[in-house]
Amino acid sequence: MRKTLALLLFSVLLSIHVSAQTFTVEQLKGFNKLTMDEFKKEMKQLKFRFYDRTEGLGFILTEYDSPDYTSKIGKFEYKEEKSEDRIEFEFKDKKEYDQFLKLILAGGYKETEKGKIITKESYVDYYRNKEHIRMILPKAGQKNPYTIIVFK
Repeated sequence: MRKTLALLLFSVLLSIHVSAQTFTVEQLKGFNKLTMDEFKKEMKQLKFRFYDRTEGLGFILTEYDSPDYTSKIGKFEYKEEKSEDRIEFEFKDKKEYDQFLKLILAGGYKETEKGKIITKESYVDYYRNKEHIRMILPKAGQKNPYTIIVFK
């Protein structure tokens, strides 16, 4: 009963749009389930503007800017290892970062690892069962971007 109540509360929290927050964690997770074509259509419906497409060894990254240019979302689609697909959402506001973090912790995610990514930004990983979310802070001395990565 307690677990069901906690899950219900988590679902409600994730479905509520916090002021200035473009997406909920659940929406970001949902974008991982879309094909690249479906993702592109969804971004068009949300009035996001195409920003860039990068093709690397083994992956394609397609990025979109928000209508007000305050955030950017990208979908990584891997050619071989589909389990590596992920959504990366960049935003400029510490307040929004704190809102995401609050929802992640309320949803039962646990902090598991801290470190620095290749470009020297600090990150914190959160897991719930096999679900993985990474929160990335701006480089030291910079005010933005903040980033949330939702892994498939």
